Amino acid sequence: MITVKSFAFNPVQENTYVLSDEKDACWIIDPGCYFGNERNALKEYIEQQGLSPVMLLNTHCHLDHVFGNKFVGDSWDLPLHLHEKEQPLLHAAPEMGRQWDMPFENYRGELIFLTPGEPLSLGDNPIDILFLPGHSPGSLGFYSKTQGFVIGGDVLFRESIGRTDLPGGDYETLLASIRQQLWTLPDETIVYPGHGEPTTVGWERAHNPFLQ
Repeated sequence: MITVKSFAFNPVQENTYVLSDEKDACWIIDPGCYFGNERNALKEYIEQQGLSPVMLLNTHCHLDHVFGNKFVGDSWDLPLHLHEKEQPLLHAAPEMGRQWDMPFENYRGELIFLTPGEPLSLGDNPIDILFLPGHSPGSLGFYSKTQGFVIGGDVLFRESIGRTDLPGGDYETLLASIRQQLWTLPDETIVYPGHGEPTTVGWERAHNPFLQ
């Protein structure tokens, strides 16, 4: 069984996720911790739960999702896993931070590129990599078929979708990703988004105004 813990970090309330298994291994996905108290909250949760971080992952590399990459990488000696098409966004993130008056030190360690369709596992729990471009060129989702959830980044929100006016975004590509990838999942699949509350595939298929 995978436990999903979320934190809303930084001024835009980005959702950072910690996924842990029954043997206390964990993944840290999209660490958006910007302030010291946010970094402390993430570390304290991991330590108090007795977790051992084994992977650092980004669904995509927009500014608010990468603030804490360096902190996590340095704290637990983890390389960063992402889609290859997100590398330019990762490199551009510090300049975007300066433009938004939120300077930060970027992750500079090893990059491991993920290939959609190749299997991953958190302990004994298989995770599928979904390719969900449109909000950004290499957005990924991490899907647990056995437990019925997907960590979806900024692709699909409750009755909304990710913005496409940022560099590398494309509206029609985003809609196609949702229809071709997420709509194929069972209705009861929980979607854990990059901002806001979780939703389900079935609810969004029936109620999302952007996809009717």
